[in-house]
Amino acid sequence: METGDLGRVYQAGETIVRQGEPGQCMYVIQSGQVVVVQEKAQSEVPLAVLNKGDFFGEMALFEREARSATVRALEDSRVLTVDRKTFLRRIQEDPSIAFRLVEAMSRRIRELDQEISRIKSTFEVRDFNPASKRP
Repeated sequence: METGDLGRVYQAGETIVRQGEPGQCMYVIQSGQVVVVQEKAQSEVPLAVLNKGDFFGEMALFEREARSATVRALEDSRVLTVDRKTFLRRIQEDPSIAFRLVEAMSRRIRELDQEISRIKSTFEVRDFNPASKRP
């Protein structure tokens, strides 16, 4: 583990944030690659692989909830931590940062909607229509 001027280096396999822990900052990947997983019982469900320029943990800037996923370095990765105060100051300096964040969050919501739709389409319509239930 190294700490540098532009973030902290996480070694391959090292956990950056853990699901269930309190969150108070977001992270920006400056180099490397990380995986986002959701822990379910004794297994992990991979949600995304993020690369240089991507960010994660942004929900912690808006709500003080527990982390919804675990993020682990897939390879040595330099990651910058951004707390709420720094984020708000940067938005005052450059309001387009807020727009880019909302744009990325909107894209993620759209992808989730598509995934939910794909999953739901695997069920037959009769599964949701009580009149078509078999006795």
